[in-house]
Amino acid sequence: MLLEDFNAAGRPEAAAALRPCLDIGRWIEELVDSRPFGSTGRLLDAARRAAEPFTAAEVEAALAHHPRIGERAAGNSTEARLSQSEQATLGVPDPAVAAALAEGNRHYEERFGQVFLIRAAGRSREEILAALTTRLAHTPEEELAVIGQQLREIAVLRLEGLIRA
Repeated sequence: MLLEDFNAAGRPEAAAALRPCLDIGRWIEELVDSRPFGSTGRLLDAARRAAEPFTAAEVEAALAHHPRIGERAAGNSTEARLSQSEQATLGVPDPAVAAALAEGNRHYEERFGQVFLIRAAGRSREEILAALTTRLAHTPEEELAVIGQQLREIAVLRLEGLIRA
């Protein structure tokens, strides 16, 4: 979508364009209400500001839309296609790394009661596994802050790919 089309879109259409980036109502509303944006850079800056900080309830709601790392997102929605594209950059998994990620995901879910979330784009499976291992030692409060940062990075990256000048 072109930035000028996003700026001119009706409220429901603009919100629908943002939802695949990050399905947090407050974030979407803030960006829709801040239009028009003079540049994609200003839109991305506003997206970062609107995402700081997320509440625990917002994080929980957003995580409901994310597949486990290493697993393919189901469906053909824009959000599923974005997730599939992001995880596709991980390449063909080494069986040992894939098994370690699956095991790490299980431990993470047992420890924190939610899926492990990380911006996959630009990272290797080995880097993700290292981050997963490190994050298993976090307290729930520390992990909430890290998840918020990862959600911000994912949202801005997706927004950058969906809205162009």
